[in-house]
Amino acid sequence: MNETQNIEWKESWRDEYLKWVCGVANAQGGVLEIGRNNEGTVAGLANARRLLEELPNKMRDLLGIVADVDLESEDGKDFIRITVEPYPNPVSFRGEYHYRSGSTK
Repeated sequence: MNETQNIEWKESWRDEYLKWVCGVANAQGGVLEIGRNNEGTVAGLANARRLLEELPNKMRDLLGIVADVDLESEDGKDFIRITVEPYPNPVSFRGEYHYRSGSTK
């Protein structure tokens, strides 16, 4: 597995990754998986359950969008999968517009 136009992996969560969510919403939609390393292996998240509660609110409050946030498990390790549909209107993060092209933002 590799990262693609529609798949991005992050080993841990930082609020700046809302830029990636914004970019995916402005492009063709896609999936951001938190707790997976650059090779695609699940590293796990100690705070997965907290993120499951916090991330939908952050996306709503800072981006004005709703996305699916799911708790997943692989090899006994938890990770978060954020599934973002493409939005018909431009989405901004703190006044900046981002766009995902290829495997970069």
